[in-house]
This record gives sequence, C-alpha cells and structure tokens, in this order.
Amino acid sequence: MVRGLYTAYTGMVNEQKRLDIISNNLANSATVGYKAENVTSQSFKDMMAIKIRDGSNAYLDEPIGNMNLGVKIGETYMDWTQGSLRETGNTYDIAIEGDGFFTMRVTDANGNDETMYTRNGRFTVTRDGFIVDCDGNHLQSASGDLQVPVDATEIAIKNSGAVYADGVLVDTIALTDFEDYNYLELYGENMYKAVNGATVKQAYAGMLQGFTEQSNVNVIDQMVSMITITRAYEAGQKMIQTQDNLIGKAVTEVGKL
Repeated sequence: MVRGLYTAYTGMVNEQKRLDIISNNLANSATVGYKAENVTSQSFKDMMAIKIRDGSNAYLDEPIGNMNLGVKIGETYMDWTQGSLRETGNTYDIAIEGDGFFTMRVTDANGNDETMYTRNGRFTVTRDGFIVDCDGNHLQSASGDLQVPVDATEIAIKNSGAVYADGVLVDTIALTDFEDYNYLELYGENMYKAVNGATVKQAYAGMLQGFTEQSNVNVIDQMVSMITITRAYEAGQKMIQTQDNLIGKAVTEVGKL
C-alpha cells in the first residue's frame, strides 16, 4: 500500500513538471521566434524486491518479484519547426526562412561578451547606427557588429542577408546553423547557447525584410494537453486518498484482530 502512495506521488510530480512546460509555451505563444518545448515521460527502473529472513525460510534470502518505482520526466526537447511569417513593414524586422539562427553578441552585467543565437528577428537601430534587439544585444554581420549609416534614407536587406544603404553594400548579416540542435541550450530571453560538442555548419536560409517569424506554439494542442495533465493529476490525488483509507483501515480494523 505504501508503494501505491509513492507511485501516485511520482505521477503527480511528473504531471506538475509537464504543466510547467506547457504553461511556459502558452505564455510565449505570441513571442517572436519562440520554439515550443515538449517533454516525454518514462518509468523508473524496476527494482528486484528481496525477501529477507523472516523465519519462513531457514536458509537463503530469495527474490519475490520486481517493483516499479513510478514515473519521471524522460526528456525535454525543443520543437524546431518553422513558425508562420508575419508582415510588419518595419525596416529592421527580419525573418529567417529556413534553418539557422541570428548571431548575437550578448553583454552580461559584468561586461563580459558572449555569443548567443536566436530566431527573434525584431530589431531596432541605435543612434550610432548599430542594429540591436530589444535588450541592446548586437546583431552580428560578416565583419562584427552590424552598423548602418545613420544618415541613410533607405536600408534594404536582401534575401541573402546583404545590407544596402542607399544602394551601397554595407555588410552581410551572419547566420549560423548547427549539425545537431541537441547541442543548443536554452539560455533565456529567447536565446540559445552552443555547448561543448556543437558543430557549426553553413546556413542555407533566406531572410525577409519587414517580416517576423511567429511562435510555433499550437495553442489548441497545448490546451488539450493541459486538460489531460489536469485529469491525470486528479487521478493521482484520488489514488493517494484511496491508499490513505486502506492504511487507515489496516491500522484501526485489522489491528483489532
């Protein structure tokens, strides 16, 4: 009976973690370039239960069968499918059409620079002509921080990423792609960090000026999953209540005998 309590507990904890991920997806359903997270569940490894000497066997301890310890989170992974493209008409909004990431120079609170990657193509221009995101992180080009002339009347970004100011080539936006996205770690602020083992490859993607890539979260699917999780959590609660009643009867009624 105590085993049932533990099994129900692990199931409820697992559903809570799944709910956290779905809640995060729903909260970012309108975030530009956001990629949905998904999660799998798996059971703990079965353990062999051993019968210790209790007087019924005068010689050796013997196995009495396998015992499952419940369920746990198996794997959390990203859904890298392309989100829909939305036309904004803004000069510095850029959408990636295909595989790859914008390369960003991110400066932390201590002034240290680090390279991050994102699909969020909503950019603005500073008074010095640097192209940055909403947090002031610099978009990278073939020559470093992308900068355009502040006195230019027209900025055109071609499908290849080439940036023209009044018809003159200024620089080319740097896109980065990877052999295996499993080596990308979610950093926060809709950015990813390459970890040890990440292999960079050339990105064969186009860029659309005046567009942004929307989140690939399917709100309806996420809501259905949330309902399923809620019911599974309630089932775990009922199991704990049932086990508690059985234990209570074992103590109060069986003990009288």
